[in-house]
Amino acid sequence: MKTLILSENDVKDLLTIEEVMNSVELAFKMKGLGHAQMPPKQYLFLKKHNGDIRTMPSYLEENDVVAVKVVNSHPENREKHNLPSVMGTIIVIDPKNGVPLAIMGGTWITDLRTGVAGAIAAKYLAIKKPKIIGFIGAGAQAKTQVMSLLYHYKDIEKIKVWSRTEKSKSKFIKFVKSFDAKTPRLVSINNIADATQDSDIVVTTTPSIKPLISKEWVSEGTHFNCIGADAPGKQELDPTILLNSKIVVDDWEQGCHSGEINVPLSKGIIDKADIWGDICEIVAGSKQGRSSPNEITVFTSTGLAVQDAAAANIAYKKALKKHFGNFIEIIPSK
Repeated sequence: MKTLILSENDVKDLLTIEEVMNSVELAFKMKGLGHAQMPPKQYLFLKKHNGDIRTMPSYLEENDVVAVKVVNSHPENREKHNLPSVMGTIIVIDPKNGVPLAIMGGTWITDLRTGVAGAIAAKYLAIKKPKIIGFIGAGAQAKTQVMSLLYHYKDIEKIKVWSRTEKSKSKFIKFVKSFDAKTPRLVSINNIADATQDSDIVVTTTPSIKPLISKEWVSEGTHFNCIGADAPGKQELDPTILLNSKIVVDDWEQGCHSGEINVPLSKGIIDKADIWGDICEIVAGSKQGRSSPNEITVFTSTGLAVQDAAAANIAYKKALKKHFGNFIEIIPSK
């Protein structure tokens, strides 16, 4: 049996936001119902290179899909090597016999499935008709977050963006204008407080290890998509915000070690009882999402392997139909 090789460009051409959003929401539901296997991601910490490597296996039992992703995080990659900070490779495996059906670029899948997860979380946790979104951070992940939110919400009126550099803010604003013909009003913000206050949804996508957002800057009814804190020691919110919020993780085992809650948990500021639940439980219907227009909600994303498996399966099946990619013989015939 031959293995299909798909480049990043192949994967980009094959996947749409709509189908990835639908598949990820279904994967959340399957995990919430106990119909998926997904051990916590494993880390190799490469301290002398200021990076890490993660392995992420999963099995979607109802779909009979097995996939394993290997992904890195090197925040200095763009400056040092002219490479993305995050890059992934995904192997889709035949569950019947262990044969690698496909090996594909997983960087775009990682970006896109994380973006749609933010929109899915907002669907269940944000107010019904959000009008203003504030972005803290304007890099690659901010782009797929805004793509997904604008796909889901058609009536956003204003997007505020803060970043540590004017260059990244300008690139983000240019990207949004090119992506959405009905572009909401885009505002470049010079301080985080202004980006956060009065925003219905706040998206944080920085690699910060120190809180960036203070409690005093948070308005009633705000929903946070915390995306940047995806490794031990990272955090973007003042922990006192969490004490007054409905906290939803994507996965407890991963979230307690590497999500937005990992530092406050390790310091005893919050404990497991302060966590409302995970997004998979909410999508599956066993836990309630937002319960009032005034409550502050926080979704802390670490990225789930089931998201990768769901998206990679779509890319693989579409590639077969559309004759994308090339086949190589990794497993020799006997």
